[in-house]
Order: sequence, then C-alpha cells, then structure tokens
Amino acid sequence: MLIDDYVADLGRALSGPAGAKRDLVVEARDSLVDTADALEDEGLDRAEAERRAVEEFGPVTVVAPGYQAELTACAGRRLGMLLFISVPVTVLMWSVLWRLYPADPVSWARQPAWYHPVSRLLDVLQLGTGLYGGLALFALGRGVRWLRPRPVTRSLGVLVWTMLPVTFALSLLLSHGTSAPNTLGFLPSVPANLVTVALWGMQMYGATRCLRISRTTTA
Repeated sequence: MLIDDYVADLGRALSGPAGAKRDLVVEARDSLVDTADALEDEGLDRAEAERRAVEEFGPVTVVAPGYQAELTACAGRRLGMLLFISVPVTVLMWSVLWRLYPADPVSWARQPAWYHPVSRLLDVLQLGTGLYGGLALFALGRGVRWLRPRPVTRSLGVLVWTMLPVTFALSLLLSHGTSAPNTLGFLPSVPANLVTVALWGMQMYGATRCLRISRTTTA
C-alpha cells in the first residue's frame, strides 16, 4: 500500500472534530513521507520506499485507536469548555436581567410556595452542569493519562441531553406555571432568549458529536 492509499484508509477509520482529525491525518502523512524519503535516499525506488514506510508505521487497525482516542478527548474537551463557560454565563445573564427589570411587586408576592425552591433547583442544576464541564475538561487534559477519554466524553453528551430538557421544563414552569406569568419585557427578553437558544444549540451539537464518537470508538 502506498502512502496516499494508507492515509485515505486512516482518514476513513477516524471520527471526530474536522480540524483535529485533519491535523492528525496530515501529521501521519508527513511522518510517512519523511520515512519514505529517507528510504529513497538509501537507494530504494519511490514505490518500494512508500510501501516500506507504511509497513513500519503499522496497520490502520493498530494505529487508528490511538488517534481516535485523541479525537475523542478533543471532542470532550470542546464540549467541556463550552459548558464550563456558557452555562454560568447564561445563569449570570438572566440574574442580571431580573435585577435590572424586576417583576411587579404584587405579582412577586403572589408566587406559589414551590416557586423559590424550583428556582433554586434550576440554578443548582445549571451551575452543577457547568462545574462538571470544567471537571471533564481537566480530566481530558492533564488527567487523560490516567483516564480513558471515551467514558468521560460520553458522560458529557448524556449530561447535556438529560439536563437541557429538564432546564427548559423548569424555566417554562417558572415563567408560565403561575397564575401571573413571570416574564421579562419584550426588549430584554428577546436578545436574552436568542443568546440562550444559540448556546443550547451549540451544546446540543457538541453533545450529539460526543455521543456519536464515543459510540463508535473503542478508545
């Protein structure tokens, strides 16, 4: 097998973020080319030099799991970073908005008994999600030498797909589950909701990728 064929097979065997995957494949190709160049300088023809370089590099089935582990960790780090930053930002944004645009005092006084515990639960769940993202980011960075990336990356995907429906349901309950709807005015609520939905979309995309990669990899 020549270098181009080998690199194509390696690329098809890997799954992960496009940029990171491309970098790993290019790195592998450069290493193969350097080896083939050295063998050619020793007197082998180019085709034989490439075949020898491929043989020395190892079969795709042997090489791919190591590369795949790095791609799995990369996907998890990206989602962990997103959660660690975006979830606290979302909580802080809404907290500031409610302080700048407080609800009507009469409506606030009529809130049911469950309102404050549910509000506190929502804050705890969101901040816990952000904290777990930070811990996963550390585990897939400095801690990756002791931990397998697959379970950590998969847990992030499961967490997002579990917490987003819960977060949405609790937010909807707090806003419209009382006798007097507890919502912000049009001007502050529209941009805040757009930012929130955009961040949720990014989290769902990252979580879906993490679940897909961790389902197909043995890393």
